[in-house]
Parts: sequence; structure tokens; C-alpha cells
Amino acid sequence: MSQVKARPRIRVQLGAAFAIGPGKADLLQAIAETGSISGAARRLNMSYRRAWLLIDTMNRCFREPVVDTATGGKGGGGAQITLFGKAVLKCYRAMEARATASILKLTLVLSRMLRKTPPTGKVY
Repeated sequence: MSQVKARPRIRVQLGAAFAIGPGKADLLQAIAETGSISGAARRLNMSYRRAWLLIDTMNRCFREPVVDTATGGKGGGGAQITLFGKAVLKCYRAMEARATASILKLTLVLSRMLRKTPPTGKVY
């Protein structure tokens, strides 16, 4: 049987805005690893504008900025996840891990109800 995975998708909403979710967490992680918004955007196959809008939303939702940016120029720009942003990301990843662990037994039960092979062709 194919390996069955359950991936809860957690989004933390503040009013109409999503403060953080899987994509924003991945963006924070990529910024921490690349040191730039453009590098993180390329890694995640998103436009710079989209990445910037996601960062702006996070920075407006949280009490403190999660990302600091430096304007480009001769020395180049850059971005870094703040200490507060690292704490936000760590907390979010812990939420994901706990959610996944909490549904493990039910995932096994549900997996027994699935076909032995995954569907072929286009799936939606």
C-alpha cells in the first residue's frame, strides 16, 4: 500500500487577515536560510511582490516585526527574520507537529479505508 500521510494545514487568523499559515511559515524559513526576500521567493517559486505582501501582512499582524529588511544599494539589501520572528516560527512549527501527532491514530484508521493504490491520471 502507498504511504498515507495526513498533513493538517493550520492558519492563524486575526480579523480578516491570516497572521501565519503554512506558506508564510515556509517564507520565514526561506528568509532565515537565504538572507533575502528575493532569494526566499525564488526558492518558493513565488514572485517578489507576493513574498513582500505576505511579509507585510505578518509584520502588521504581530506585536513586533517578524522580518527586518535593509534597502539595496552598493552593499546590497537583504532581509532577516527577527528574534521575535524566530519565536513565531518555532511556535507555529510546534503547532503543526502537535496537530499531526494528535491525528496519527485516526490517520491509520482512515488509511485502512483507502484503496491499495493511488488514483492514476489527473487528480484534483
